Amino acid sequence: MKIFIFLLVSSLLFVSCAAMVVVDYDKQTDFTKYKTYQFYRKLDSGLNELDNKRIIAAVDSLMAEKGWQRTDYNQFYIDFFADAQVISSRNTIGIGLGTGGDGITIGGGFGIPIGGKQLNQKITIEIFEERQGQPLVWQATFEDDIREVAASEIKEKHLKEMVAEILKNFPPQK
Repeated sequence: MKIFIFLLVSSLLFVSCAAMVVVDYDKQTDFTKYKTYQFYRKLDSGLNELDNKRIIAAVDSLMAEKGWQRTDYNQFYIDFFADAQVISSRNTIGIGLGTGGDGITIGGGFGIPIGGKQLNQKITIEIFEERQGQPLVWQATFEDDIREVAASEIKEKHLKEMVAEILKNFPPQK
């Protein structure tokens, strides 16, 4: 019975920590009649120029797979931005001490972080309709961690996976 409870609690913790995409969109917008887009000229993403290029390349690739085309005469504008925080590694080695007997129990424990610091990145992609006032019609956010100091290949793969998760259900189906 103790093993069952341990497995149940462990699986609940694992599921509660899973990353997910948060999507919001204008239900009145008919996305089926649009097939062209462009990025805003002045991106203020909070990322460096190399990461901006990586995200643009990932968006272009995924949008092309969906039949969308990047043009100068577009129907949508795409903007993206990121928020990042340096956090301690969530991987730890646990050390515990304890004693017990005759109804008296004493225990204690702590975790020693292993690995380097992590960068918790939250990327948001927004899509605006090309018309008067450029209203926001679709927005999605995804949050994930990467090592603070990572090789360019790892960063590229990480950002590509994040963009793929964000655009997985774009355009929304009615």
